[in-house]
This record gives sequence, structure tokens and C-alpha cells, in this order.
Amino acid sequence: MTYENKIKEIDELKKKTDKRRPFDKHTLKQLKEYYRIGLTYSSNALEGNSLTETETKIVLEDGITIGGKPIKDHYEAIGHSEAYDLLYRLATNKEIVEKDIMELHRLFYYRIDEANAGHYRKVKVIITGTEFVPPAPARIPRLMKEFVSKIPGMRKKLHPVEFAAILHKELVAIHPFVDGNGRTARLLMNLALLQCGYVIAIIPPILRNDNINAIKKTQTAPQTDAPFINLISAMVYESMRDYLRLLNAL
Repeated sequence: MTYENKIKEIDELKKKTDKRRPFDKHTLKQLKEYYRIGLTYSSNALEGNSLTETETKIVLEDGITIGGKPIKDHYEAIGHSEAYDLLYRLATNKEIVEKDIMELHRLFYYRIDEANAGHYRKVKVIITGTEFVPPAPARIPRLMKEFVSKIPGMRKKLHPVEFAAILHKELVAIHPFVDGNGRTARLLMNLALLQCGYVIAIIPPILRNDNINAIKKTQTAPQTDAPFINLISAMVYESMRDYLRLLNAL
């Protein structure tokens, strides 16, 4: 599926949203919890987690395990929820530093693999379904430092939605962790959006193939970021529409 760039439409929706600010504490809490479930479910489901959105809500809000579902799936939901809380704390900052990215991964992953949580991989990895080969482990520390050093310049140069999409794309390309790179990239993307005054963007699991194909296009030669930026802009647009709907209901 081909996606149109929705940045102009997003900016119009943001103007409408900004007119409603500042939000009261009750509204902010309701919105935060709404997106906690949606982002945790969708981001995990994109990577094969078997919990439904309702089951994710039960695990996070009631602390109940779902019979017949792998314990790893529960750990992913709980860990992502903890990383989500950090996401909101970091959103008050005006910068993104390397330790923030590592901590987002650590919180998501430590119940699953404590030794590798928040640490760069020491082994080579193969990504199925693509010819793209992630960088060798020895290159990762330098690549991550170079990536993070470029963030302030990218923030100034790019539209916030483009900025968020490129952060996602760049982190996935470096593939710094043994596992959880996609989820960490989506958390990083949403951190950038929140810091710039936008809303949480959710990629529905039904669009998994579109998401994978758009990322693959950023890794081909000649490299093109437009399909992925357009996809993310479409997701932000839908989130902005949903956000306004929620504000009208609260």
C-alpha cells in the first residue's frame, strides 16, 4: 500500500489540539493510560506477541496472567509499560541522549534477558525476510554515538514527524540490541513526537507488512526514506484525529 504524506493535515490538527491546552490533570491521566494500552499492545503484536489488546489491558491493569499464553508475552507487556512510563518522564526534556535509549530498552527487556537488557549486542544477527545485514557488533558503540550526536541537528532541520520517523529508521538500521530493536525504535520515535508537542503514534498490527516493507525500502540502494516517512505521517495523522475525539469526549 502506498501512503501519502500527511504532514500538512497533521499541522492543522495540531493547531486544533493546541487551542485546547493546557489540559487538566484528569484529562492528561486519562490520555496517558489510553495510549499505554494501545501502544503496548500494538508494538508487541508487530513483533509476534500473542496477547490481544483486551488481554494486554487485563495484564497491565489487573495483574492477571492469561491462561495458555507464553510467560514471555506477559513480560513483554509489563516491560513495555514500564518503558512507557519512562517515555513520559523523558518527554519533559528537550534532548535525547544515548543513556535514554539504553534505558528504554533495559526496562522493556530485563525480565526476558537481564544480561542483555540495556546493553549493546556482542553477537552478529540476521534479519529474516531481507537482504539487509546489520552492522558488526564492534561497530555499534561508535555508530550509536554518531547517531545520537546528529539528533540535535536533525531536530532543527526536519519537521517533527520526519524527525521522529528518521530516528526510528536509523535505530533499526544500527540494530544495536540482541532483540527488541523495533520496539525500542518505536518508543524512541514517540519520545521525539511527545517532546515536540505531538501525540503517541500507533502502528496497528494489521499494517505489519506495510511497516516492514517501508523500512526495507530505507535500507535499499538507492536509499529512500519517503515511503517510511509517509507511513509514519499517516499513523500520526490517525493518532491526532483520535486524540481530538478523546478530548471532545472528556
